Amino acid sequence: MNAQPTAIAANKQNRTSEQSPSQEIDLMALIGALLDRKLFIIALTTVFMFIGVVYAVFSTPIYQATAMIQVEESGGSVPGFDDMAGMFESTSAAVTEIELLKSRSIIGEAVDTLKLDVTVEPKLYPFIGGRAFRKFSPMNAGDLAEPSFGASSYAWGGEGVDVFRFDVPKSAVGIEFTLVAQENNSVSLVNDDGEQILAGKVGQELTNGKFNLTVRSINARAGTEFIISRKDRLNTILDLQAAIGASEKGKDSGIINLSLQSAKPSYAEKVLDKVAAIYVRRNVERNSAEAKKSLDFLEVQLPEIKKQLEYAEERFNEYQIKRQSINITLETQGVLEQVVELETKLQELELKRLEMSRKFKESHPTYQGVLEQIEAVEKQKQRLVGEVGNLPETQQELLRLKRDVEVSNEIYTLLLAKTQELDIVRAGTVGNVRIIDYAEVNTSKPVKPKKALIVVMATMLGGMLAVAIVLVQKAMHKGVEDPNEIEAIGLPVYASVPYSDYQDKLTGFSKARKAKNKPKSILALDNPADLSIEALRSLRTSLHFAMMESKNNLIAISGPSPGVGKSFISVNLASVLAQSGKKVLIIDADMRKGYLQTQFGIKWDDGLSDYLSGRLNLSEVTKPTQVEGLSVITRGQIPPNPSELLMHSNFSKLVEEVSAEYDLVIIDTPPILAVTDPAIVSAHTGTTLLVTRFGQNHIKEIELTRARFEQNGTDVKGVVFNGVVKKASNAYGYYGYYNYEYKSDK
Repeated sequence: MNAQPTAIAANKQNRTSEQSPSQEIDLMALIGALLDRKLFIIALTTVFMFIGVVYAVFSTPIYQATAMIQVEESGGSVPGFDDMAGMFESTSAAVTEIELLKSRSIIGEAVDTLKLDVTVEPKLYPFIGGRAFRKFSPMNAGDLAEPSFGASSYAWGGEGVDVFRFDVPKSAVGIEFTLVAQENNSVSLVNDDGEQILAGKVGQELTNGKFNLTVRSINARAGTEFIISRKDRLNTILDLQAAIGASEKGKDSGIINLSLQSAKPSYAEKVLDKVAAIYVRRNVERNSAEAKKSLDFLEVQLPEIKKQLEYAEERFNEYQIKRQSINITLETQGVLEQVVELETKLQELELKRLEMSRKFKESHPTYQGVLEQIEAVEKQKQRLVGEVGNLPETQQELLRLKRDVEVSNEIYTLLLAKTQELDIVRAGTVGNVRIIDYAEVNTSKPVKPKKALIVVMATMLGGMLAVAIVLVQKAMHKGVEDPNEIEAIGLPVYASVPYSDYQDKLTGFSKARKAKNKPKSILALDNPADLSIEALRSLRTSLHFAMMESKNNLIAISGPSPGVGKSFISVNLASVLAQSGKKVLIIDADMRKGYLQTQFGIKWDDGLSDYLSGRLNLSEVTKPTQVEGLSVITRGQIPPNPSELLMHSNFSKLVEEVSAEYDLVIIDTPPILAVTDPAIVSAHTGTTLLVTRFGQNHIKEIELTRARFEQNGTDVKGVVFNGVVKKASNAYGYYGYYNYEYKSDK
């Protein structure tokens, strides 16, 4: 009595030592899984490729305007230091100019001049409207495309509007409004709620106190709508700063490449040219600023010097008239010329000092040098003035007055010449930057989208996504597809039964194997050469040797879950055994949902439940079948307590009777993980087989099934691996389970 539990315990220990799950990745199995789902991968990849083609065809092309600016060196370097300059890190002049070019000051002036903060776009039909609008080529100026689908409110090609002014309240900045073309060259402005804000003629200033709109011209049919908005000025500047690309071509080349991408080639050219023009003008103004400051100073001084000259001449003339045209002597004339020369030089040095004071501090050596020159000239002047004191009083006065006239005249002439010189310098300033190439767009080659690249990337994305889905599904699907996995847990696989397409034709079963569908024939009779039947013949041979040490000739067939094909295996195995000349009985022990009667085309009544309840005897519940030597006991009436009936002594009596009367008895039981009936039945049988389904039952589920039997003292002999599908994931693995067809020639 204790031999069987001892054997079961020994088997447990052996299995524990044998089980060593491998963590290796079987690449061939993964490749096989991809080949199994190749149609899904191809379909999903094709869908993504189609989406990529559609996107590439209907996406808005983006064009790029390019321009080139040269930045020249503004000043010379110190002699002898040119070679040493390359030894130190220095910032290229072009880098500085690039930052100036993209400054808010220059970009802001371009935004204000071109009114880039006012955007007007035609309202296009969803998805296909953009392509239709771009593809329209007007034969004459003002031609418009005919609206499609009766959608006349959309722009279909040729429509355009020129807005000169659009002012909105601060609260409406960034909000989109609708500009509608009306009859008789009129327009109206409508908000999101459909309320009309402004209306009037094109060319007139339309205002209501808050909104101001001036439309210069419009080319559209009545009812066509445009989307208009006033954007925030700062955000517009920042967006344009980010959009304009500026980079130096090569190192220290002084060549700056400018670029701007836009869906409108004319817009990109216009903006880039305006920014470049403003930048060049600002550069000229920056370089001429010093000359302008000096010129402004001289223009202030000239009127004062002229007044001094006129006053000195007036006093000299009055004195001559008063003294009756007294002339100065030759000696006095010589002193006068020297004094005038010193006064003129002194005035020049004073102007130089004022100019230096704007550039240097008073402690600077250059500034101090000018002060020393002024001091020296002053001393010479004082010495000459002292010599004048020895002259007669009349000559002294004449000399003084004549000196004032001559000095004022010299200074005035000097300042006038200096002013003209600076004016010429300012007018001739050209700056150190110039435009080499004005903005231009190659409309035949948009930079975006890269249509071929989009299609390739979309196709690759679809392929990778499909592969990822297949691999994730394989990783998540733990159904056993390799019989070696079952044998690795210590359960021998007696037979691997291929999936039979012919059985589907016979029964009408779908691949989902719905158990409620009713078969119409037995595969072993209808197609005895089917591979599934050949596998069952192999099982018949294996059972012959496996049952030699069994306590009786009863075989219990169970499984982990419904739908694994227990009834199919039981019926066809019984048929194969009967065809070999044995007397076989098959019993439907599933008194809840058993349907063996459908396999043989008989009724379910007068069956096992009726025998166990004592209502009928064995001969009354045993029914013959179309297979010679094969009898069947159906489930009978569905009892309220199937497990209790199986535990009744009548079942033991039944086992004894059928074991003596038949060569083999096959008992088809319900799934063990659902009910306890199989454990009760297996306690009376000499052999217990499990039926598992290819790809359906997990290895943990099979282990739990065996544990349930062992808890009740039953040792599972082996497993029938049913419904094996020939898949690439198996055929390409190291464990490929092959079934070959071997027929006689006809």
